[in-house]
Amino acid sequence: MRVYNFSAGPACLPEAVLKKAQEELVIYGNSGMSVMEMSHRSADFEEIIHRAERDLRTLMNISDDYSVLFLQGGASLQFAMVPLNLMTRHRRAYYVNTGMWSKKAIAEAKKVGEVIVPASSEDRTFSYIPELNADMFKGGADYVHITPNNTIYGTRYTKLPDTGGLPIVADMSSCILSEVINVNDYGLIYAGAQKNIGPAGLTVVIIRKDLIGRAPANIPTMLDYKTHADNGSLYNTPPTYAIYIAGLVFEHLLKNGGVPAMQKLNEQKAKLLYDYLDSSSLFKGTAEKKDRSLMNVPFVTGSEELDKKFIARCKEEGIVNIKGHRSVGGMRASIYNAMPIEGVKKLIEVMKDFEKNA
Repeated sequence: MRVYNFSAGPACLPEAVLKKAQEELVIYGNSGMSVMEMSHRSADFEEIIHRAERDLRTLMNISDDYSVLFLQGGASLQFAMVPLNLMTRHRRAYYVNTGMWSKKAIAEAKKVGEVIVPASSEDRTFSYIPELNADMFKGGADYVHITPNNTIYGTRYTKLPDTGGLPIVADMSSCILSEVINVNDYGLIYAGAQKNIGPAGLTVVIIRKDLIGRAPANIPTMLDYKTHADNGSLYNTPPTYAIYIAGLVFEHLLKNGGVPAMQKLNEQKAKLLYDYLDSSSLFKGTAEKKDRSLMNVPFVTGSEELDKKFIARCKEEGIVNIKGHRSVGGMRASIYNAMPIEGVKKLIEVMKDFEKNA
């Protein structure tokens, strides 16, 4: 029996994608072999990676002004690659601090140049997105870094800051493909795959072409975006099977209404859960209402003992990985694209029953 997996990542994948991968596991097409055994220089794999890029461009309406890169190292490596490549003219960048992952990005960027933090929500355990205005972002900087969705704390940006023309760099690991965005509003988007795209091991980078080639000559070859852009993400052996699965996910999304349809479903799932939390006398959400995430919903009972009992009850009901991050406590329901609305309804049903008998 498949469980409802509310993990923050690696997260659940569409069942249709898993079944398709199962069918093709041993032999892919007419290749006579598995994708896992396939040379990344082969015609079969080149078709896989080119189709994956084409479908992602279609899903996100990515223009030819941007390169799409399929890399390794997770979003954590991007914390270093971004400043190494982009913090090169002014040696200065703005980073808005809205959670643990932005803090880690800040720490890496400080190794490269000057980091200015114009606003932070750390004063209230990152439970909100700080108000931002153009006066916070003066010239003489290379970019502005934001984390549009904060996985641990369940907050999201509902509007982009006015940066006065400075390129926006966004860590979209936990929200990419979940709602419609205008890629042209960003200089660079990066996302670890293991939440909305595919399995761990793949990182997608969408970078405006005029930002490529700014790295200093002494940067390690593999850390230069130009290396990967010039070689179609095939400079070295990429995470071939993860790219294949990502391609299946992109194909699945296109067949099911694309990003607009996913946004509508995600809004429905989030509304169901938040409406119940707002009406509950036991469970309470921890993020401020105006900044609530569509992807990650942390909530608590106020009692560590009750939290543990509820998590145990969930496991009995086939609901797993619901425990919250230690910095927030309680529970966290990650309701990414692949989480069916039935899973959210099942969670609410268990919550209601637990509350009634608590």
